[in-house]
Amino acid sequence: MKEYSVGMALFDLIPVILFAIASVKLWRDLYFKMNKGVFALFAAGTTNIVVAGALKALYKLLYAAGICDFQKLNDMFLPTQSIGFILAGLAIIAVFLQKKSTKTTALAVGAPVVYTGTGIFIIMMVLGLTCIDAALCIFSVKLRKKWLIAVFVLSYICLLAMGRLASMDFDKAIYNWIAEGTNTLGQGLLLFGVSVLHKNGLEKVEL
Repeated sequence: MKEYSVGMALFDLIPVILFAIASVKLWRDLYFKMNKGVFALFAAGTTNIVVAGALKALYKLLYAAGICDFQKLNDMFLPTQSIGFILAGLAIIAVFLQKKSTKTTALAVGAPVVYTGTGIFIIMMVLGLTCIDAALCIFSVKLRKKWLIAVFVLSYICLLAMGRLASMDFDKAIYNWIAEGTNTLGQGLLLFGVSVLHKNGLEKVEL
């Protein structure tokens, strides 16, 4: 029996909203620094992250309200968010590399082996998150706001902690509240840092 509540589900939307606002600010500031293909990847990646979080909150809300146990919404969270992070991370790093084209990597398909692990998704999420925060730290240096590096590093640590918390028993309310609090703090710091960059001219900074 999952210990979800309506309040918990609604609170879970807060970090989703914070990340969505931060993403829109980055869209506006980085639009003219990316070619159309790279920007499409970045927009798709960040949108995936928002959608994943919103679906997870919706799952909790439906369950807590006694409407249904829509398990597929819960199952979609990790793959959707992981793909979002890796796409957004690759796109924002491409801003510095000034690539004019993107490469698509295909996974080789061998024997029909059933894979149920989540390791690949965690790796994708960490790589994408690392790329995003590294780029934001570089922007901070260029805008002479080096103190923001501490903000982005703390945000990075909070969001990395979510990977560790994912191994906990999320049927228990206490672990959900801890994870939601950690995620909200991480996303709040991210939004704060991005807002400072935006206010100080991220859109006009030269790479």
